[in-house]
Amino acid sequence: MRAVTIGEPGGPEVMALTDLPLPEPGPGEVLVRVLAAGLNRPDLMQRQGLYPPPPGASPILGLEIAGEIVATGPGMPGKTAPAIGTRVCALANGGGYAEYCAVPAGQCLPWPDGYDAIRAAALPETFFTVWSNLVMTAHLAAGERVLIHGGSGGIGTAAIQVARALGAVPYATAGSADKCAQCVELGAEAAIDYRHEDFVDRIAALTDKRGVDVILDVIGGPYLERNLRCLAPDGRLVIIALQGGARAQEVGLARIMTRRLTVTGTTLRPRDGAYKARIAQGLRETIWPLLAKRTIAPLIHATFPFAQVVEAHKLMESGVHSGKIVLDMQAG
Repeated sequence: MRAVTIGEPGGPEVMALTDLPLPEPGPGEVLVRVLAAGLNRPDLMQRQGLYPPPPGASPILGLEIAGEIVATGPGMPGKTAPAIGTRVCALANGGGYAEYCAVPAGQCLPWPDGYDAIRAAALPETFFTVWSNLVMTAHLAAGERVLIHGGSGGIGTAAIQVARALGAVPYATAGSADKCAQCVELGAEAAIDYRHEDFVDRIAALTDKRGVDVILDVIGGPYLERNLRCLAPDGRLVIIALQGGARAQEVGLARIMTRRLTVTGTTLRPRDGAYKARIAQGLRETIWPLLAKRTIAPLIHATFPFAQVVEAHKLMESGVHSGKIVLDMQAG
């Protein structure tokens, strides 16, 4: 099979297509012929040598795929074994930038009705991340307010829609007027251009100074103090990325105590298969019917042929995109 390999950590140019042996599915795994693969920021970090794969995971880049099952691993119970030829999208532990990928069966979901490979590949990493953090970690409830940083990215565009579907009131930050308008179109109550507005002041004005109940943060250290100032009593801050840095300074801890705030952080990739299977079950029951009805949908910014993976990474690094970037394995 063809797969993306990395000669040494660095920029997009270190990636190349190489012929490699097909992976063999292990116990509880299926082998998927990959038709499309989504790009995610952890891919960029791994390529740069900043995010090594967990033990036992494929060293090949790629955390989400769509394709069809061509084989199953040993020991798969007969009643639960997915049928050969089933079209699935899957959260991979690695190995998605390849023509074949072995993934745990519990991390596979069917393509929503009416979806093709490109749209299906834009779902797993973003919706698994959003569901695990907004629902399983932050326990976002109907009627609550949530602030979503990076609202125009793959995670952000999914989070806005999921929050609305749960009956919550989402607010978002984004880096331009056009991106803010896109967030509002997706369901954000309001979107804040962080380049020209102070999101702390805007959240105070939008919520009559009460604040939001939940914040989903991808920035990290530079936003910590400001995020705390945005939280209502009993508010929950979930940090899922550190795009702005891992260190915070001059954080007022008294606010955490007096307003009973919860600050937590998560990374999805190292979690075990049982946890990821629970996410998949929640998505299948609640979100997949909404995708089939077009109530919510992934936002796809661009699609690249597999051979243009370098150009795809350059686009993601530029930050000008809104929504997902997807590799089309069938396009070369």
